[in-house]
Amino acid sequence: MLQLTLATGAFAVCFAVFGSVSAMMGSIDQRLGLTDLQVWVAIALPVLLGSLGRIPLGMMTDRWGGRIVFIWTMALAIVPTVLLGFVTQYWQLLVCGFFVGIGLASFAVGAPFASRWYPPVKQGSALGIYGAGNIGQSLASFGAPFIVASAGYAWGFWVFAIVAGAWLGLFIALARNPPGVVRPKTLSESLAPMRERVAWILCAYYFLTFGGFVAMAISLPKFLTAMFQLSAQDAGLRTAGFVLLATAMRPVGGILGDKLRGGGRAVLLWVFPLTAMFAIFMACPTMVTFTIGALGMAASIGLGNGAVFKLVPQFFPSAIGAVTGLVGAAGGLGGFFPPLLVGALREATGSYSWGFVLLSFASIGCFCLTWRTAATERKWTNE
Repeated sequence: MLQLTLATGAFAVCFAVFGSVSAMMGSIDQRLGLTDLQVWVAIALPVLLGSLGRIPLGMMTDRWGGRIVFIWTMALAIVPTVLLGFVTQYWQLLVCGFFVGIGLASFAVGAPFASRWYPPVKQGSALGIYGAGNIGQSLASFGAPFIVASAGYAWGFWVFAIVAGAWLGLFIALARNPPGVVRPKTLSESLAPMRERVAWILCAYYFLTFGGFVAMAISLPKFLTAMFQLSAQDAGLRTAGFVLLATAMRPVGGILGDKLRGGGRAVLLWVFPLTAMFAIFMACPTMVTFTIGALGMAASIGLGNGAVFKLVPQFFPSAIGAVTGLVGAAGGLGGFFPPLLVGALREATGSYSWGFVLLSFASIGCFCLTWRTAATERKWTNE
């Protein structure tokens, strides 16, 4: 349990570092005088490294073990976070923001590190608990506006860098790799799971569930201030509530994947229709419907995140790191493209609603894929 706690905490502080950019965007916008499109690019850019970086980090974890890779990942995430406190030009924001994305990429390190401490029947629960490190985004969304108000702009970044540094010291002192010797994999062996159809199906599911979580978490402050004229502090509190609910439901998704006869697939058959319905609620531009849709979506995609990663060790027990990197990259890209698309649709139509309608259609597509796969892939069940 100690190693799972250390990994979850490390992911949480890395996620807080990553989330500080979107949480601080109101202050950054005022400081640099950005256009609407520049804001959306700056919000989305950290997700790019956070997505694509998961693939090599997952492979490195399979090869060298999670402890040393997580140590270096945390250390590298701290540096650009500190530099963000000194940013005075837009290009500096983009460069530092891009490298802060390594905090999001850290998921691919901790997932195999944590899961290998547990037998297969408990890995869904373990990965669900580990995924609760998403709460780091909530800490950033909630804390950054209040830190800026009380201590000044730069401390909105530096506080999270300090917390990450403290957890890094704790991780160095106490973290250990799982018992047993794992033979280092060749590059060909690491890439082998990418030729499996089921790996790409999992990518599609995580693109929507985790991608939806990331996109909503980084975009909600902008939605709430632009659509309903809320203050930065109020928008931060509401965003924190969204992240907390989604984070709390992630372990539930993993536990249900362990317990239900249909495993993670049975959970996903409920997740996708619910996500489609709640996206339509969010497309209705009133505070009541938007709030109902946001909270419902938080619960459904949180369940989906836990269910998907119940399936990763089930299908790829000897390549958890590589597949976690691949699937995690897909999820991260699911958080990268929607903010850019929504920003473009907003400029073209004057409304955010079409972005939520497209999310609903994508959810229906994933439901159809899950339903069809059930008839042909017997490995989806726990029988």
